Amino acid sequence: MTHPSILNRRRVLQSGIGLAAGLATSVWSQQENLSGASRALVVAQIVDNTASQIDVARDFLIGSRAAWQDINAQGGIHGRLVQHRVLEVDGSAASLQVAFESVKKMPNCMALSGTAGERVASDLVALLQRDQYDIAHVAPWLLNSNLDGDSRTFPIFAARQDQIAQALASLSVMSVVEIGAVYASAQEFVLYRNDVELASAALKIKLMSYQSTGDLVELGRRLGTHTPRILLFIGGTPELVQLTQGIQTQARQRYIIATADVNLQTLMQMGASRLTPVMATQVVPMVNAALPVVRNYRAALARFFDEPPTPQSLAGYIAAAYTGEILKTVAGLPTRQTTLQAFQQRQTVDMKGFRVSFNAKGRSGAYVTQTMVTADGRLIG
Repeated sequence: MTHPSILNRRRVLQSGIGLAAGLATSVWSQQENLSGASRALVVAQIVDNTASQIDVARDFLIGSRAAWQDINAQGGIHGRLVQHRVLEVDGSAASLQVAFESVKKMPNCMALSGTAGERVASDLVALLQRDQYDIAHVAPWLLNSNLDGDSRTFPIFAARQDQIAQALASLSVMSVVEIGAVYASAQEFVLYRNDVELASAALKIKLMSYQSTGDLVELGRRLGTHTPRILLFIGGTPELVQLTQGIQTQARQRYIIATADVNLQTLMQMGASRLTPVMATQVVPMVNAALPVVRNYRAALARFFDEPPTPQSLAGYIAAAYTGEILKTVAGLPTRQTTLQAFQQRQTVDMKGFRVSFNAKGRSGAYVTQTMVTADGRLIG
């Protein structure tokens, strides 16, 4: 059974993402009236508002909105304002198909940018491959490396496999010889078990796997003395909250390592047990870093939104800013085809401290950092 605090948080997030979409439509409609539709460039963003994805998707969307408003405040792309069109989906194939057909009908839509969360980003890659529709799919929240190499999709953040390898490498340095891997659902188990097992085998770390059957609170309670003290968690924030609430009933101390799908700020707000330290990988710099791209992000966030900085919204900001940088390289009046061609060049771009440089598989980014939430609620990293 889902904890009431988790349900309340989801309602807040769902209303927030709806508000974000509504405000986006209002703001860009006003700008279109001011600038003229013929001069506007449209960039579409598809976001998943389902309960398991919304904490990442909402923050990612806020970061993207901050970036596009910042770009427009500085004159847009070669004097043309960018209309940021947000399309919400409910996680189903039918909902994504409707959103995709809407994108096709949007005049002046140059690209899809910043698709979030992970599942809708993966589904959109497959949809573009089936449809053979030529539009750039830029900087999605796509952590599944199995989808790399697509000619229309341009992932710029580290894959989950890289995150897992980094997390386990840090444990091997501390001479950890055994860990447990907890999968939030059967889907995560099928998708990511092989990556976890390969990474642990490479580092000679013994692995014990635990698959949830739907009740992560109960799974946390059942982790006995034979279970490793350090657990690698594969899943989202709401599921991790439930796991920590089950673990807190035990006397034995546990330590959890999660991937970038977990939002540590949201984790604490949703009532995660503070008795269990949690460390999460990030695919962007620390939000308090002195890098120019992070300073610009914090300034834009403070200017346009009353929201705290998070790694996920920083990722959304970088996704939109990178999209804007490549749009600036398109000669003449951009079209979908010339915009796609510009992205297909996969040029190396220094985003003022975050480097985008694609490898042979068509993904940029093995950038991984780690942040820990302590028992007293502080974030360190």
